[in-house]
Amino acid sequence: MKRKILYKVGVLIACSWMLLLDLQAQDLHFSQWFNSPLTTNPANTGFIPDADYRVGVQYRSQWNNIMSQPYRTMSAYGDVQLMRDRFENGWLGLGGVILTDKAGLSALTSNKLYASLAYHQMLGLSSLISAGFNVGWAQKRIDASKLTFPGSVYNKLTGLFEAGIPPDVQFSAFTTSYMDVQVGVNYAYFPTENIYLNGGFSVHHLNRPRETFFDDSDGFDNRLAPRYIGFANASIKMNDMVILNPQAYYTQQAGASELVIGGMANYNLSGDGSTQLSGGLYYRSSDAFIPMVGFQWKNVKLDFSYDATTSTLRNYNGMQGAYEFALTWKGFFDEYNGDKRQSLCPKF
Repeated sequence: MKRKILYKVGVLIACSWMLLLDLQAQDLHFSQWFNSPLTTNPANTGFIPDADYRVGVQYRSQWNNIMSQPYRTMSAYGDVQLMRDRFENGWLGLGGVILTDKAGLSALTSNKLYASLAYHQMLGLSSLISAGFNVGWAQKRIDASKLTFPGSVYNKLTGLFEAGIPPDVQFSAFTTSYMDVQVGVNYAYFPTENIYLNGGFSVHHLNRPRETFFDDSDGFDNRLAPRYIGFANASIKMNDMVILNPQAYYTQQAGASELVIGGMANYNLSGDGSTQLSGGLYYRSSDAFIPMVGFQWKNVKLDFSYDATTSTLRNYNGMQGAYEFALTWKGFFDEYNGDKRQSLCPKF
């Protein structure tokens, strides 16, 4: 029993050090990247093929079996199409997103606020190109008194290491903040009313902001490494009852990378497409299988996914990786506009 406790404490110590000393730490992420469009690519701002505006919220919890306080990530966003009558076959997209994350025992808390702007231009009758950027403010804070360091005192009564900051670890501050900039481009191709193809590429932390709890005299490069994200998806209407949505996502930052492939199928429950049931499966390379289910009623959609760990981390979490919810609501400014506009995506 004691060995098992010590083993878990060792994992906690390693995680704490990674949070503190890996200054090229990886960004927050969602398995449902397509339900977090503005953080995936700022060119997605106002890129709403079947509506004028949308709002969404997302919640993710992970490492429940490893951490007594699991990692929790939450976001809320909204974007809208503007000036469709000012540009010939083009429009602006304006939006914003709020992100917050609380990581484990150290209470490492991240708060981010971004404003996004994009321009979208039709190319003929079957193509669309988009470019956008977002600028935001990010803050991170840490409760160092809850961290466990190598060399901390082992308490025989509790079977745990006592938390505390050793004298040779010096923080210059427990809060850090900085400005952050992202840019991206998208391209969409819809040759027929039954086929829709889309891909995009974005660069995050373009300005390489400094993120550290230590002073700049420590000799380390405290700037965030650029993060690169590419994605591709399609919608293929098979018949009046089924639409297939294959997808792929890749991101790379500071030598770490993530590849996710898979897809969803939408099933028409109501005949007119107002009520749909969706289900699918994704795979994150060398990490997890991600089954997903969703339900859509009119303009509101709820998606749920679960990360089933397949990597060696399953030895500690029993394959219980993460679960995630996403709620999205889309709409038109008026009913006439909704009836008038033809969706770029296949629809029932």
